[in-house]
Amino acid sequence: MEGGTTLSDLYQSSRRLLMRTRDGIEKLERLETTSTSLDSSELSYSLKRDISQIQGLCAEMDRLWRSVAAKGQRDLWRRKVEQVAEEVESLKDSLNKYMQRNHRRTMEAKERAALLERANGDNARVLQIFDEEAQAMQSARNSSMMLDDAYTSGVSILSKYAEQRDRLKRAHRKALDVLNTVGLSNSVLKLIERRHRVDKWIAYAGMIVTLIVVVAFWRWTH
Repeated sequence: MEGGTTLSDLYQSSRRLLMRTRDGIEKLERLETTSTSLDSSELSYSLKRDISQIQGLCAEMDRLWRSVAAKGQRDLWRRKVEQVAEEVESLKDSLNKYMQRNHRRTMEAKERAALLERANGDNARVLQIFDEEAQAMQSARNSSMMLDDAYTSGVSILSKYAEQRDRLKRAHRKALDVLNTVGLSNSVLKLIERRHRVDKWIAYAGMIVTLIVVVAFWRWTH
């Protein structure tokens, strides 16, 4: 006996702790086989603390049984202490295996979450690509419509220039007829012809400029 604590007291305490530890490990294993998401870290920590306490009691009992006077009692206590030590080692091994499995499940859950996050990110990227493609197609359609409008405007302008040229020709012929009728001089007629040629080149220049603008706009949009 030392400090009022006997070998029997230590043994009884170790047995109670062994029973509580065994029940706790069984509870952990039951939780492991269910779909519950309860946090078992607090229970695991409590079991580790109980196992450490039992190992401390074993060390104390191992010291005390050696001082028992009667050989029969000494051998009995030695077997009891060894049995407690074996049981606590077995429970410690069971707890360590559970914690390893739990750690592996935790890592697998994190990996699945990371894969799911990456998959969601890839889906978002695909949707972004489709959106960009749709915007590009819409922009191409808008450019095509603008080019069609520009082409139509260019054709209309060229048609007006052609009509204007025809009107100038008709006006020129009428003017020549009138001048011939009134008998104007050849110099006046030549002056009128030069003016007609100038007007004609102005019309041609306007048509060319319009054509250049249409071609340049088409190349810019493509």
